[in-house]
Amino acid sequence: QLQLVETGGALVQAGGSLTLRCVASGRAFNTYSMAWFRQAAGKEREFVALISGRGGNLGYAESVRGRFTISRDNAKNTMALQMNKLQPEDTAVYYCAAGGLAKARTPGEFDYWGQGTQVTVSS
Repeated sequence: QLQLVETGGALVQAGGSLTLRCVASGRAFNTYSMAWFRQAAGKEREFVALISGRGGNLGYAESVRGRFTISRDNAKNTMALQMNKLQPEDTAVYYCAAGGLAKARTPGEFDYWGQGTQVTVSS
């Protein structure tokens, strides 16, 4: 079982950058695929990025490809999301998730969730 805590959310201007981090407590962190999802006000939670257990398999939503980079450090039980060229439409609560398969892309495919961190991008 994992417990996940996200940090790093903030208010940032359009075009700026931000790094989100997720710290996991529990065993066998490197056996879990990890992902970022986001949920804007009034919208469904959507997939952002995924990294497989050992980091060899990455996946991105089309809307963030080329701007966001997901990474993990299994020695420290952490995962990060580097977000560049942020746009107002990136405004959302960002969630860390664990447990899906390497091709998982929907919330129901993940077993563990953090509480979320707010990212607000001003125009």
